Amino acid sequence: AEGAGGGDAAGKTSGAGKSGGAGGGKSSEAEGSTPDAATATATSAGPGELSAWTLSGNMNTLVEAMEALSAASGESAAEDVARLIDSSDNEYVLSSPKHAMELQQDLRLVADIVTMVTAAAVGGLVFALFRQPMITGYLAAGATVGPGGLQAVKELVQVETLSQFGVVLLLFCLGLEFSMTKLRAVRGVAVAGGITQVAVLMLTCGALSKMFGAPVAEGLFIGAFLSMSSTAVVLKILGEKDQLATLYGQITVGTLILQDLLVGVFFSLLPVLGGDTSGGFVALCALAVRIALFVAGAMFVARRAVAQLLRALQRLDGSSGELFQIGMVAFCLVVAWASDALGLSIEMGAFVAGAMVSSTGEAERVLHAVEPIKNLFTALFLASIGMVINPHFLWLHLDILLCSLVLTITAKTALFGTVVRAFGYSAATALSVGMAMSQIGEFAFVLLSRAS
Repeated sequence: AEGAGGGDAAGKTSGAGKSGGAGGGKSSEAEGSTPDAATATATSAGPGELSAWTLSGNMNTLVEAMEALSAASGESAAEDVARLIDSSDNEYVLSSPKHAMELQQDLRLVADIVTMVTAAAVGGLVFALFRQPMITGYLAAGATVGPGGLQAVKELVQVETLSQFGVVLLLFCLGLEFSMTKLRAVRGVAVAGGITQVAVLMLTCGALSKMFGAPVAEGLFIGAFLSMSSTAVVLKILGEKDQLATLYGQITVGTLILQDLLVGVFFSLLPVLGGDTSGGFVALCALAVRIALFVAGAMFVARRAVAQLLRALQRLDGSSGELFQIGMVAFCLVVAWASDALGLSIEMGAFVAGAMVSSTGEAERVLHAVEPIKNLFTALFLASIGMVINPHFLWLHLDILLCSLVLTITAKTALFGTVVRAFGYSAATALSVGMAMSQIGEFAFVLLSRAS
């Protein structure tokens, strides 16, 4: 049956009938009824009144009812949606086409972004005046306006999702500064030493769990996420102090890169810790294959296409730099998305994207182009981490907080420093690396949420 009227025929909301199309779309009659015997009741609610028509006969009458219903709904200020109910209680919804293309702005999200950026700017300024790292100001700003503070931010998930661009661009810039020549000099301590540090911490926590009667698997998992350090935080501080090129900076960066790669391994090991050994082994093998394919494909593209892409952007862009900047950000996001599509981390993809550009010799120009965008999103990311902090909760559990803080920092500093010292580096270098790696990174939250 053909429906005609000023509104769209949206879907049936109850009963056995069907409807579809817009502005004169098709509407099939209810099961068990015929066009000659169609009986329908159409209602449209206005402010304080109810208009109704009871119609019977052929389908022309039904068409007239829909037209009358559309006119009545246009006069209604209280309800924009009109409904048509037939004799079998099939309900059809008519909506006005004038609202179909109306764009809705999320003003609440806009207000939250303004709040976060402003708070981060104020927090960074205050801590900079006292000659403290601005990253601490960003964290404090997030804690102040977050759920545990003034509760000025409402749409937490959207803000945290948007802030992940800061991590992606931070890892992209790290890849741009990545020097295989410098890292090759510390690959022993970064790879072998990094794996040793993680293994020792996992085994120690597993042994302590068994000693206190807890499941060994839980102890191993606790050791895994405790071994993770924050790549974003450490790189931000090393960059502010201009110590990325130092010996201890290169060792720290190499170890952090290894930990980022191990995050995917830990995700694959979660089924094993849960008792599913067969599934965990298969997942681990599949992860190794995906990493190998991704790295090999990235190396191939870097040699064949990245340099040509950079030259084309420079030639088309001229002296403004706008197209070059947007093109590089897009390249970073595409490679990061490809990494995520393969089941690897977005952070790994962003780092590989930076390393691909670094191999062309244009790293300095690209870094200068994307750094302003990176700084904005990095500040937003760090402020979003601060939103996790609940000052009132920490104050109520201050004794546990201080004990855990001292134990974690002391144990990780001693462990990382001992391993670095065992590879023949000086005590000062070992202590610097140990202190840089002594905190727990944001990937611990990711592992905890995934394990639960």
